[in-house]
Amino acid sequence: MKVTVFCENDEGLRNNPRVRKAYPNGFGQSIAAVFGKNTVFVPHDKGEDGSALLKYLEDTDVLVWWGHGLHKYVSDEVAEAVADRVKRGMGLIALHSSHMSKPFLKLLGTTGTLRWRESGDNERLWVVNPAHPICEGVGEYVELPHEETYGEHFDIPAPDELVFIGWFKGGEVFRSGCVFNRGFGKVFYFQPGHETFPTFRYNSIKRILKNAASYVAPKHGVGPALECKHTPAPQKR
Repeated sequence: MKVTVFCENDEGLRNNPRVRKAYPNGFGQSIAAVFGKNTVFVPHDKGEDGSALLKYLEDTDVLVWWGHGLHKYVSDEVAEAVADRVKRGMGLIALHSSHMSKPFLKLLGTTGTLRWRESGDNERLWVVNPAHPICEGVGEYVELPHEETYGEHFDIPAPDELVFIGWFKGGEVFRSGCVFNRGFGKVFYFQPGHETFPTFRYNSIKRILKNAASYVAPKHGVGPALECKHTPAPQKR
């Protein structure tokens, strides 16, 4: 399984003291470390169009995407290339504020809007599908001492598989772990992961992300582009 992590890495993120405290080894680098030393890390800086990803995309089984403030800089061509490869079988894991990323919105066809507040409240991430492979070894819930609060309404299509629901101290609830089938590929949206909290350093979150990568990875490789084609009738036996 070949994993590529595409993550914002602009100066504001790199030099934010709260981010550096939460992730001394680098924010995007810490996400990539979850998936093993052979994972490719593609940083995205302000003003770049994301085309650096294209060098690795055709050799990627699972693409992990974290974005926040630089969504507008990603070109439509890159978003289309990601969406096309997902439909052909590549897995996509969209983390946290990647609900507004161009590939995610292109694949889902909705606005991705939600309610939010950055208050650092605790979050209880409830497992609502305990038999799901992404939940293996997780337990009944995951307790996160601090996270950015997300709340409904979350403008997404009805998930094909709802895996986690988050509950926050302010009373908000949120569909925090959702799987969508698109073509031959799978998309997993996972809500936790604000950059100023060490969420991706928790073993429970690492377990979820590893499980998710295994689940959305193509089982029979990534195929050619989907197309509508004329075919003869099957031969009668």
